This record gives sequence, structure tokens and C-alpha cells, in this order.
Amino acid sequence: MDAFRTAVLRVVRAVPEGRVVTYGQVALLAGSPGAARGVGAVLRGLQEADGEVPWQRVVNASGGISTYKVGHGELQTALLRAEGVPVENGRVPLRTYQWWPDDELEATGARHPTKRSAPTK
Repeated sequence: MDAFRTAVLRVVRAVPEGRVVTYGQVALLAGSPGAARGVGAVLRGLQEADGEVPWQRVVNASGGISTYKVGHGELQTALLRAEGVPVENGRVPLRTYQWWPDDELEATGARHPTKRSAPTK
């Protein structure tokens, strides 16, 4: 689990401010396609020793805020809005705010139909 955890934290730390990724996307980019629930487990287990990890930038496959279940939905929403990411009805518009690192995409051969350019601020 240590290699997976390290890979998840690396991917999440790479997500730029004002952008989001999905749990499944993090799993894919961490080299473990289909391990979205494992990504959630890693993020739920964050500790101070992990340093800065922008966990708020990880949303579910439909752009939804899933952390309401563990009592952090309002905090995640506030943190995303502070970064300029709109959250309406508990969802982020993935078509506009989803981030895909081009180098990792080319390496995995993955493609995603919602990939778009970063919004201009």
C-alpha cells in the first residue's frame, strides 16, 4: 500500500490550484486504474506528517463533492470556491475545471472526453 499511497499523494499534489481531478483519474494516473475507492481511503487517512496535500481538488466521477459523508463537504466546497472553482448544487463543472497532465496521459494512453483547456481568470 505504501507505493500506491505515495503515488496518490504525488498525483494529488500535482493538481494546480483552480482545477480538480476525480478519484478514478487519480487512481489511473497513480498507476492503479479502477482503484478510486483506494484513493478515497488514502485521502481520508491523511496526517500532519503528509504535509500539504490539496485533497479538496479531488471530486467524484460526476464532479460531485463526496466528502459530505465524512463531514468535510462544506469545507471542501469553501476551499474550492476560494480557488475560483464554482460549486453549484454540490458539483464542479468537470468540462471546464478538470485537469489532465498531458505527459502522464501520453504515457498511459488514456483519453478522457471532458478534457478541456484551463479556464482563463
